[in-house]
Amino acid sequence: MTAGALGKIYRDGETIVRQGEVGDCMFVIQHGKVEILHEDGGRTFRLAELGAGEIFGEMALCEKAPRSATVRAVGEVRALTVDKRTFLHRVQEDPSLAFHVLQAMSARIRRLDAEVGSLREKLRAVRSEP
Repeated sequence: MTAGALGKIYRDGETIVRQGEVGDCMFVIQHGKVEILHEDGGRTFRLAELGAGEIFGEMALCEKAPRSATVRAVGEVRALTVDKRTFLHRVQEDPSLAFHVLQAMSARIRRLDAEVGSLREKLRAVRSEP
């Protein structure tokens, strides 16, 4: 990773955050794409791909829990790191920032709810087959 004028540049395939590590900041993708990966039982599942303008790692601003996923650069990525102190300061200056983070979190929860519903339907269909 190398420092840039704004944010940091990550090379293709470089891990930005690792599942299980305790985080203390979130990231704003300024350029490029990242993939969100979840590791479970020795297997890795690709959960999502995020691009410019999107955020990840925001849960670290709310709780001191281990990261729930690994985030890896897809191609070159420039991402801005925002720690809790900076975030709270910026929210005082512009409260709409907190609203935007909540919107992003809400959209993810809705997407996950839809995926869980789809998986339930598939499971019901498999169970009802003779």
